Amino acid sequence: MSQHILTAVAWPYANGPRHIGHVSGFGVPSDVFSRYHRMAGNKVLMVSGTDEHGTPIQVQADKEGVSARELADRYNRVIVEDLQALGLSYDLFTRTTTDNHYAVAQEIFKGLHANGYIFPHTTMGAISPSNGRTLPDRYIEGTCPICGYDSARGDQCDNCGNQLDPVQLINPVSKINGETPIFVETEHFMLDLPAFAEVLASWLQSKEGDWRPNVLKFALNMLGDMQPRAISRDLDWGVPIPLEGWSDQANKRLYVWFDAVVGYLSASIEWARRSGDPEAWRQWWQDPEARGYYFMGKDNIVFHAEIWPAMLLGYNGQGARDGKPGSLGALNLPSEVVSSEFLTMEGRKFSSSRQVVIYVRDFLARYDADALRYYIAVAGPENQDTDFTWSEFLNRNNGELVAAWGNLVNRSISMAAKNFGVIPEASDLTDADRAMLERSRAAFPKVAAEFERSRFKNATTEAFEVIREANKYLAEQEPWKIKDNPARVKTILHVALQVVDDAKTLLTPVLPNSSNKIYAMFGGTGVWSGMPEIQEVTDEDGRSYPIITGSYEGAARWESTPIRVGTPLAPPTPLFTKLDPKIVDEELARLGE
Repeated sequence: MSQHILTAVAWPYANGPRHIGHVSGFGVPSDVFSRYHRMAGNKVLMVSGTDEHGTPIQVQADKEGVSARELADRYNRVIVEDLQALGLSYDLFTRTTTDNHYAVAQEIFKGLHANGYIFPHTTMGAISPSNGRTLPDRYIEGTCPICGYDSARGDQCDNCGNQLDPVQLINPVSKINGETPIFVETEHFMLDLPAFAEVLASWLQSKEGDWRPNVLKFALNMLGDMQPRAISRDLDWGVPIPLEGWSDQANKRLYVWFDAVVGYLSASIEWARRSGDPEAWRQWWQDPEARGYYFMGKDNIVFHAEIWPAMLLGYNGQGARDGKPGSLGALNLPSEVVSSEFLTMEGRKFSSSRQVVIYVRDFLARYDADALRYYIAVAGPENQDTDFTWSEFLNRNNGELVAAWGNLVNRSISMAAKNFGVIPEASDLTDADRAMLERSRAAFPKVAAEFERSRFKNATTEAFEVIREANKYLAEQEPWKIKDNPARVKTILHVALQVVDDAKTLLTPVLPNSSNKIYAMFGGTGVWSGMPEIQEVTDEDGRSYPIITGSYEGAARWESTPIRVGTPLAPPTPLFTKLDPKIVDEELARLGE
């Protein structure tokens, strides 16, 4: 039975281009997941956008001598172009500086406030002594007062996982310029997280066995020391606070993290309006049978496994103080938080300032999008921190994409095209033929089960086992040596081509570009797996901006489909580019190694 599947993808911050470490966490995994579910017949809504508010944007804008909006406009467009080039099939990739997003973020605030889960509080805010600006929590580092870790951030310690406030840090310093912040009294609104501790605990415990263990363990551990969390800040770049006496204050805005997590909902509402059915978003957010999956890196677990669920519970009136749903109605909580670990590069953390980085745009200028997607699927940081090396990328590309998969496609189609010009028919099947066909068909439920559990490495590895066995089958049957039995040659090649077609389907979520090429080689018409496109749209205030969207209704279905005997075949062109080993030294030289 078809399900509504929400794929909620972490919002990349618009203060610069994104590198391959970013897309290994939020981008490629979410797209693989969404493409599989569309093929399986589910109704997918994949949404995200650029996160554009907060002090870090203002800091970067000051460095570049432009306004915060100019900076956000520039990098929004860069990120849109890069993610579209990578083939990420967003139904809507938008931004947080739209009128729609402001309205939805303010509605969630008002609902939480009306139910008593937001309260004003005088707190200590960190101020830069050199320019008087508020310093964001994440831009303050110091020693954790709980575990002694010397690189704890102002919002949480990545070593022990505890939530922190900047004033708690020992020897705090600004990451922007190294100065010691000044702490001054300021009034802000707080989200009463302790009011959700009990209901969050029950909800999280119900996910035992379904979520990735690292995500669930981290989230459960955080419940022991939940503190109220600030949801407003002293700055002028962000969503205004929608309360009398606050909305007209030029230097009070909603904290960027608060409005960013609301983006999943606001993007869904914007998508519905642009689709021509303004109420369509409700099928993903209010149908009790709908499922919502949230994709991000592990540094965002606390926001998606605790804070966003708490906000939804509070808006629904389901915390310790009860209440009633806001004007949008009760909203679904996440079905799963799918968090990846961190990707490093040649043994070091990604760092733009130290040039330990390769941006998505630069990568795609030199290498195929499918090559990067494949690497992330089979060797990315799915459940443990992983190191990207150029030597492994070379080996994966040349040894697996080119030598295994590309070679199977090339020689199967080439032999059939040369000898018969069409897809040949099969006659009497041998045990080996039947075993190969059954192995290929049997992979579909196995690979599907792994995709559904977001185990992308297992899924891709299983698909490649079929490819390796097919190469072995051809090597053992040796159709090129058979001179006096054309019926047998036809049968062998028919079996090989059927497996190629099956493997193309199995790998479509990971390798959509090359799968589309194989579909065309087999005489397919129309679209096999839809690709994203960039559209220029206009906000309600008349400001234009690019979005990623697309029609992903294609021929791709999660099933083995019999190939059509008699379909004309032409000699194929290579699916993948074989890379010269010298690229390893070239890329290491770019890193200064």
